[in-house]
Amino acid sequence: MTTFIVFILILGLLVLVHELGHFLVAKRNGVFSEEFGFGFPPRILGTYKNKKGKRIWIFGNKTVDKNDKNENETVYSFNLIPLGGFVKIRGEDGEDKEDKNSFASQSAWVRFKILFAGVAMNFILGIVFFAFAFQLGLPQAVGDDYQDKEAEVQIAQVTPNSPASEMGIEMGDEVVSVQTKAGLIKINTVKEFQEVVKNNQGKKIVVNIKRAKISEELNLETVVREKAPEGEGLLGVLLARTTFVKYGFFESFWLAIQTAFSMILAILMFLVDLIVKLFTSQPMATEVAGPVGIAVMTGKMTQLGLAYVLQFIALLSINLGVINLLPFPALDGGRIFFLLIEKIKGSPINQKIEGIANAIGFFLLIGLMIFITIKDFTNFEIIDKIKGII
Repeated sequence: MTTFIVFILILGLLVLVHELGHFLVAKRNGVFSEEFGFGFPPRILGTYKNKKGKRIWIFGNKTVDKNDKNENETVYSFNLIPLGGFVKIRGEDGEDKEDKNSFASQSAWVRFKILFAGVAMNFILGIVFFAFAFQLGLPQAVGDDYQDKEAEVQIAQVTPNSPASEMGIEMGDEVVSVQTKAGLIKINTVKEFQEVVKNNQGKKIVVNIKRAKISEELNLETVVREKAPEGEGLLGVLLARTTFVKYGFFESFWLAIQTAFSMILAILMFLVDLIVKLFTSQPMATEVAGPVGIAVMTGKMTQLGLAYVLQFIALLSINLGVINLLPFPALDGGRIFFLLIEKIKGSPINQKIEGIANAIGFFLLIGLMIFITIKDFTNFEIIDKIKGII
């Protein structure tokens, strides 16, 4: 239940901040918004100022009296479904071109700023949360040659349906030692663990780990694969040698900015690689997680501590920003792409064509989200866990 609440709060924050970016930049540039909503309808409570400047409150889904409301006044609403928020910008679908305060009547530069603002807010949120996480203290990846008695070999990622996944290893676990037929081997570096696994292909091993909030070590048993699938190790884990580090205020923000830009580049490279492999029928080494996968990872982050949760939110926020910047219909990047075409050809795109493209893009995105969600149910064995509860 805690995981679900945290997941909803994180998702709501990311979407709300994105929409707030559109709203604030539109308002700054004299473009009016009909409504700014916290959460999604149905409406619980709304408020606006009427033509006399009096604050009016509306309860439920009662229709706003347009004859009473100041024409350029925004309705601020609080809605039932806590999944972020929304903003209705006047003229955002091409209507009201004669209205100087509508989105459609603005120059391409102003429209670009309003569209890009949501992405920018996600990037800013990512930097802020990275900075807070660095101040609280996070494990920092170090090389095997780094001299630190406190350095740990941690599990950075577990591939679904791999031996590591089946034996119960989780992201964030610390590898302490490995029991083999040859005896107990203490693990101090990533290379040591990799060599132990490689030397025991096809054999049974017991991995001794420490896990957050569990006082006793866990002894997890498995048989090492003799051959690993492309893009995976023999156990199906990504390892990192880490040491715990805290940073000062200014150093944290500078490091957060560097991390954010590194993440943006890494995500773009991943997306390019993903597209290339889709069109060349090459196997994809990395799985893409949807809402269910993110919810599962949220639960794991909450177990590791606040700094990990903040870092996770920062990663998700930057991911959301990059995805929204892609030149795909229905996304902000798609609308920016239409603006670019408009500037090149010297006249606006036919509104019907843009509307159809955005509608098709929206349904394709929904279809992709459903597909990824189904894969999440399979990869994280959600159905089996539900059956186990029943």
